[in-house]
Amino acid sequence: MSKPRVLVVGGGVIGVCCAYYLSKQNVDVIVLERDAIGKGASYGSAGVIAAGHPPMNKPDRVRQALKRVLDSTTPLYIAPRFDPALAAWLWRFSANCTERKLTANMNVLGPLGHATLQLFAQLIAEEEIACDYQASGYYEVCRTEQGTTHASRDVALMRAHGFDAEVLTGEEIGARMTSLKSDVMGGAYFPDSATCDPYRFVVEMAERVRRAGGRTETGRVVTKVEGGAHPAVRLATGERFEADAVVLATGAYSLQLARELGCRLPIQPGKGYHRDLEFGEGSRPPLEAACVLGETSVFCTPMSGRLRLAGTLEFSGLNHRMHPSRLAQLTASAEQYLGDIGPARVTSEWCGLRPCTPDGLPVVGRLPGQTKVFAATGHAMTGLTLGPITGSLVADLVTGATPPSTEVTALAPARF
Repeated sequence: MSKPRVLVVGGGVIGVCCAYYLSKQNVDVIVLERDAIGKGASYGSAGVIAAGHPPMNKPDRVRQALKRVLDSTTPLYIAPRFDPALAAWLWRFSANCTERKLTANMNVLGPLGHATLQLFAQLIAEEEIACDYQASGYYEVCRTEQGTTHASRDVALMRAHGFDAEVLTGEEIGARMTSLKSDVMGGAYFPDSATCDPYRFVVEMAERVRRAGGRTETGRVVTKVEGGAHPAVRLATGERFEADAVVLATGAYSLQLARELGCRLPIQPGKGYHRDLEFGEGSRPPLEAACVLGETSVFCTPMSGRLRLAGTLEFSGLNHRMHPSRLAQLTASAEQYLGDIGPARVTSEWCGLRPCTPDGLPVVGRLPGQTKVFAATGHAMTGLTLGPITGSLVADLVTGATPPSTEVTALAPARF
């Protein structure tokens, strides 16, 4: 008897994780990627596996950010333009920025975060994934009283959901992170978290898919998904692939494909940037551990011998135009917090599109009105963090291995 065939559209961290766990359930899986494996939003992320960290819809920080959204030097920037879909999304997003919704989201994301940490540990150990994985946590460092207050609230929220988190004074952070400037007022430490090179993680996972008998095909642009009892996808080349099930792991590009199946996913592309710095042959990045700069939301991550500065959230449409001021903001932010980092060579400047939902939760599950087409998208900045658990959940949903959990029900596309 032949294996059931599943097409996974998208070769980023979500797509390869779905393919990996499907391959473990005796499925013939094919990944169709429009570009190269891992070269989309996954390629340039901060590389922080921040399990349990509160989602986008934190009321206190959002209120502050929305006051200056038209300022291109702030963490959250909205490019001025006429965009009814974005306006509607922002309205729904602001309505979800409440303490009640934040608590509800954490009740979903908390269990998923604990599960994904276990899966990461298994993958690194059992599959020997070589991705500079460091299970050493990360810090949040703040230079203002307001910043330390926000960090303390994050700690309390994470502790309430079973994650280890610690409030630190400026002196305590300075003793552990000697590369920081002396004016750091305080912050937090999240030891349950980890870091890795996200691109290497995706490439290694894709290789494990192939070892299990799956296929990864690049340069395959999917233009249409056909639903029904015999789902299929059509490519820009005119080719048609039939399957027993289709998984849309297409990130910010999910909107159009889902719409043609009658499902309107309220996803907006949130552009993020990174700048990688190297400090000479044989030199280590001048930072002891990964940290997020509390007031600017920029991550500084030592990664495979370099320092990655990553962050910002820009709503400027479905494009990859890079604004120099946003890249400069990353370096300027780092210079506010770090000591003398010495001469550095910029080795990479990048932007990518994160798929953002208005309620702060990803979209995982069967599309409404479809029995064999599934979505795995909308992870915003948590794609790397939730990649393994998303892949595991999708594999169970597609094969019917286990009944959907409460968390999966909360992520279903039908909620919109």
